[in-house]
Amino acid sequence: MILLFYIAGAVAIISTVCVILQSNITHALIYLILSLLAVAVVFYVLGATFAAVLEAIVYAGAIMVLFLFVIMMLNLGKRSEDQERSWSGVKVWVAPSVMAAILLAQLLNVLSQYEYDLIPKEVSVLEVSALLFGPYVLAVELASILLLAGLVSAYHLAKK
Repeated sequence: MILLFYIAGAVAIISTVCVILQSNITHALIYLILSLLAVAVVFYVLGATFAAVLEAIVYAGAIMVLFLFVIMMLNLGKRSEDQERSWSGVKVWVAPSVMAAILLAQLLNVLSQYEYDLIPKEVSVLEVSALLFGPYVLAVELASILLLAGLVSAYHLAKK
């Protein structure tokens, strides 16, 4: 199981890097789906089967279909691919790389100060749903409104 964890983690990291470096947006979306499925495998190996199923169905399934629908609706062609290639010079990567290195150093600093219990705890569907529709219902509703606003905005941008 530990080998599957490391393989899935490596696949997730490599496919996420491919998402960033890909100039064709449809290929980037396919790499993103692969990355989300690899994260679902990581969740499954860690014992969070419910989170793994949600990751696969909701993110890799429904939301990626929505992304694909928006990409097809915007009808991005060869011109946008050429523009994407012109943005991917070496100078463009300097500032984000420095900021990512600072964030990584801060994350490692914070993680080195705490001790963690690596024994996974089973979480039932009842516990997750009680939290989602209990104290976190406002956050769930705000996220759904944000997704709806993004969909309506994409529709209006694509409509001519």
